[in-house]
Amino acid sequence: MHPVLFRIPVPRGLLAFLGNADAIPIYSYGVMLGLSLVIGWYVTLGLCEKSGLDREQMANCYVITAILAVLGSRVMFLATNPSEFHGVSDFFALRGGGLVAYGGFLGGFLGSWAFLRWKKLRLLPWADAAVPSLATGLVVTRLGCYLFGCDYGRPLSSGAPAWLARLGTFPRWAEGLVGQGTGSPAWIEHVQRGLVAPDASHSLPVHPTQLYESAVGAAIFALLVMVRKNQRFRGQLFFVATFAYGLLRFLLELVRDDPERGAVPIAAPRHLLVPVCLALFAAAFCIALADTIERMPLRRICQVGSFLPAVWAALTLRPEPFAPAVHASLSTSQFIGLSSALVVAAFFWVHQRAASANPVAAMDVGSGVVKDADPADGDAD
Repeated sequence: MHPVLFRIPVPRGLLAFLGNADAIPIYSYGVMLGLSLVIGWYVTLGLCEKSGLDREQMANCYVITAILAVLGSRVMFLATNPSEFHGVSDFFALRGGGLVAYGGFLGGFLGSWAFLRWKKLRLLPWADAAVPSLATGLVVTRLGCYLFGCDYGRPLSSGAPAWLARLGTFPRWAEGLVGQGTGSPAWIEHVQRGLVAPDASHSLPVHPTQLYESAVGAAIFALLVMVRKNQRFRGQLFFVATFAYGLLRFLLELVRDDPERGAVPIAAPRHLLVPVCLALFAAAFCIALADTIERMPLRRICQVGSFLPAVWAALTLRPEPFAPAVHASLSTSQFIGLSSALVVAAFFWVHQRAASANPVAAMDVGSGVVKDADPADGDAD
């Protein structure tokens, strides 16, 4: 792992001013966060132009959205981990992460809503243009999490592939590499639990959930590219991305193991809680989102297949005969993911039926432009 990408040498005259530090560390997570914002800028504004949205207004909206997203993600991290907050300066200590994706989603959404309401512009056309940048942001920022070692998963089984074990093994850092701790978060946690010795050079092999979520971002981006080719109404891309991320994040949380995720203070038998939640995802998909699959055989296959994760969870999590049931709580992200997926499924259902009744109005961006302005997309009027 490389929590520090490189260091910038400090001129002698500034040593005392910078606390006698001979170099300024440039942290990998901060670099990846900045890179994700730059990529998101070009992705979002490019899609805004294709959709006929005003570039200058949308550029301003992007800046507001990005700022509120970072603030929201930090606020949610501190809300779920109050022990990490000891003073105002801790709020800005982002060198090693400390951001929650769903906090960024909610903060960015509120920022966008407030700005567009002020400018009397529609939210959903902007949301469709902006949401692919959230997917690319996941790809890049989770690589930063991997380089730092945070947001790691549960220990791998002994039968895990060797390549996966290598990817999921996090080292003890050299003393003073970063300003906090002597090792990667997984190594520290495993030492505290007594799973590895304090002089161990590496953590146990764990699920590299950071890379899993980076792959989730890439998959959602590819899904949005396909959906956009046959988009029926404004907001469709946003609803699909929110639903897909809610489901995939829920599944990812099943193998997450870092202690900073937060939890909903309501417990239930795990072998019932998880399958019921996954069945709710499946039911929402079948009722709302599946209608956009035009080929009926494929639609039925997808509807039946959507319940397979719930069946799998019920079979794998059921306790042994006469063994006590294991109680568990939803993590904060699982609760938000499930709630947001159900909400957007309801909105999807409403907008889908409105689009069937009036397809031209459903693709209006609210500025006299119908559908996409780029004829190359094949769906412009």
